[in-house]
Amino acid sequence: MTMTLNETAATTARILDRLETVVVGKRDRLSLVISGLLAGGHVLLEDVPGLGKTLIARSLAEVTGLNVGRVQFTPDLMPADVTGSMIFNQANHEFEFRPGPIFNNIVLGDEINRAPPKTQAALLEAMQERQVTVDGSSHGLPDPFMVVATQNPVEFEGTYPLPEAQLDRFLLQISIGYPNVADEGEIIRRRLQRGTDDVTLEPVADRSTVAAMQQSMEDVEVHDSVVDYCVALVRATRESPKVQAGASPRGVEALVKLARPTAVLAGRVFVTPDDVKRVAVAALAHRIAMRPEQWVRGVAGDSVVADCLDSISVPETLPAPGTLPAPDARAMTESPPTSSKDE
Repeated sequence: MTMTLNETAATTARILDRLETVVVGKRDRLSLVISGLLAGGHVLLEDVPGLGKTLIARSLAEVTGLNVGRVQFTPDLMPADVTGSMIFNQANHEFEFRPGPIFNNIVLGDEINRAPPKTQAALLEAMQERQVTVDGSSHGLPDPFMVVATQNPVEFEGTYPLPEAQLDRFLLQISIGYPNVADEGEIIRRRLQRGTDDVTLEPVADRSTVAAMQQSMEDVEVHDSVVDYCVALVRATRESPKVQAGASPRGVEALVKLARPTAVLAGRVFVTPDDVKRVAVAALAHRIAMRPEQWVRGVAGDSVVADCLDSISVPETLPAPGTLPAPDARAMTESPPTSSKDE
């Protein structure tokens, strides 16, 4: 199955509209999550409890028609509880592999920082190579495959911070933020109107459709000047006096991958510097290791990315041969965030 960029843009708009029926007032955040899915990457949602992180992951799976597996990370969780294990089958007197919850299209890892490092490491191979190895045998994961992990940035007791190697494998990290007064009231009104806590969403796509949408991203043009701009931004994070280690070349790749679906959401077949700016904090902030004195002062990677966006000159891109009819004017109309916790 193949899809044109017009079809991808229209389907993405329908997905966002459907998600907004349960996640109120967060279209910009939902757009970033959808961009992560279209880019074939993984998403880390970091925020306090009760802001809809788990709801977003489960609703995304329902709307896209993808299978979802949920893992509640706890200190006693073992790697086999995630990847699966070999089980002795008494019927045929042989060992057979029993897949774990990782073998789903979307894997929701709730409170991922509560699991010990050994269990967190079990996700590394799956996130990077789309396979798991158990007892020397490799097992491929389904396509599409996406990990949506959540963590609480406030409560640190009984947690194990994610190592930089695993953070780098998340294509983007975002926070949801508290709703404003009007949206918070609308959440309650919709709940009263439903008459139940449960929300069921009808799918507007399926696995083959999502795979085709991901493949269509290769048709989005990225001019050399935009690539140079992405490289300059990432290199600037390494040169900041606030950081101990800046973003790796994987950060440049993340910028380009996320900018492509952002351009499609805006109704274009080519990437502009504004698309890069819109995703820069989400794509780069979590890849930056701050100096200890900066960390103590509460300075985070998002402020470094914001400084880099201000200091790097924006190139003038060549016009692309065509544009898409905007599927929804609300899709990406909000200003690019300057902080991952801007709300």
